[in-house]
Amino acid sequence: MRKEKILIVEDEPNMRRTLASILEEEGYISFNSEGAREGLRILDEEDISLVISDIKMPQMDGIEFLRELRRKGYEVPVILITAYGSFDSAVEALRLGAYDYITKPFNPEVIVHTVARALDHLRLKEENLYLREELERREGFEELVGKSKSMREVYSLILKVAKSKVPVLIRGESGTGKELVARAIHRRSPRRDRRFVVVNCGALPEALLESEIFGYEKGAFTGANRRKPGIFEIADGGTIFLDEIGDLVFSVQMKLLRFLQSGEFIHLGGVNPIKVDVRIISATNKNLERLVEENKFRQDLYYRINTLSIHIPPLRERREDIPLLIEYFLKKYSREEGISPKRVSSKVLRVLCDYPWTGNVRELENLLRGTLVVCEGATIEMKDLPSHITGEETGEISPICDTGENYTLKEMRERVEKDYLIALLHRVNGNVSRASKLAGLSRRHFYDKLRQYSIEPRKL
Repeated sequence: MRKEKILIVEDEPNMRRTLASILEEEGYISFNSEGAREGLRILDEEDISLVISDIKMPQMDGIEFLRELRRKGYEVPVILITAYGSFDSAVEALRLGAYDYITKPFNPEVIVHTVARALDHLRLKEENLYLREELERREGFEELVGKSKSMREVYSLILKVAKSKVPVLIRGESGTGKELVARAIHRRSPRRDRRFVVVNCGALPEALLESEIFGYEKGAFTGANRRKPGIFEIADGGTIFLDEIGDLVFSVQMKLLRFLQSGEFIHLGGVNPIKVDVRIISATNKNLERLVEENKFRQDLYYRINTLSIHIPPLRERREDIPLLIEYFLKKYSREEGISPKRVSSKVLRVLCDYPWTGNVRELENLLRGTLVVCEGATIEMKDLPSHITGEETGEISPICDTGENYTLKEMRERVEKDYLIALLHRVNGNVSRASKLAGLSRRHFYDKLRQYSIEPRKL
């Protein structure tokens, strides 16, 4: 394993020796410089992982040194050492991109801990950069972010199934990114230049769903005053993504099965079969096997769509990806809002990494998007987070941690979801449009949730 090289820039010899001794005891390789100019020379010659620099130095102080580092393009993390009371300089250093600062006199344990955190942060950035470069090299992975073993397996499966024509079933909880995986498959496939059409199987009434998918002939029903092609014809040569296929009504299940068997379908009100070339990718957050047992989903259709299966793990099972996702979403929405990139404090990072995320990546994304807008500083602090995340609204233990009562998993999920919706509405002063956007739901779906839990926004 490569030993990290750390540059110490300090004009006091005793302080240099002390810092070098502390670092070398921890297994690091130290390089010592009595001034900024010599430090810059060492950076040019050595592969330095981290810099520790005093702020008060002759000729070029730590702030000027930091500016010069950034001007030369060095992205190495910098920890600055300052005398007690020189906080203005420390704040300026953080604004310029220093990782952290330490005040004199310091405890050796503080140095060790801060250095370890800075190097972990550096490794995380390097791994994220490597991952993004890999995704760009492979092309078409959309907004999928993660370096965990389970996500690497997802990337591998995407590459394996992309060039095939066989149906794919993507499984995972709501908010895990099933549509992103489907789009990644399409963009890596020979069909990438043709259409990718999304059908939400649970969002349309039965009669409308059938006519939208398969199209209809003039006179097929009242109001059908012209022939209309369906999604299957529109997507010919491309990919159809059937989202939440577990909600597909039985009559449409039968027609979909016929198409998967023959590649043909018939318009509503028509008699002539129409042949098209489309690939079917399905997704569900439901237990299809149980639905088959309950005769709510056709067994023969289940076998057809489940030729190849990709499981997307929930966020709570890949917590090591949360820092990457935070960094990605903060950069993304900072660009969209036209504001300077922000970071999260170490305490906020711990809270977000420990939070259960029942809404998965979508919940994390919408939380960060909203928090980014209301945060006034360069760093998102605990005060910027909504109370349902921090648990500070009532001072009581979060329902997700409350195991003192006998709740079923379904009841527990409902309690958390209801609390989340109420907290979200409080945060936007009852504005349902804003709340639905933050929750990543359509207004209709959001209203359905409010009715489910008897929540009245006007009374909150």
